[in-house]
Amino acid sequence: MAHTFEIYKDKAGEFRVRFKYNSEIMFSTEGYSTKASAQNAIDSIKKNGPGAPVDDNS
Repeated sequence: MAHTFEIYKDKAGEFRVRFKYNSEIMFSTEGYSTKASAQNAIDSIKKNGPGAPVDDNS
């Protein structure tokens, strides 16, 4: 698959989510204390992201 969400543990022991497209990291999240919180972030992005407006501040 060309795009994936990845949950990983950072050096501080927190769970983070990163989104990869064609193996390139497009974004990563803040650290979460539990894996369940990281999964909730993924679920929220999937649910709310497709309809989110673009805020062009250029």
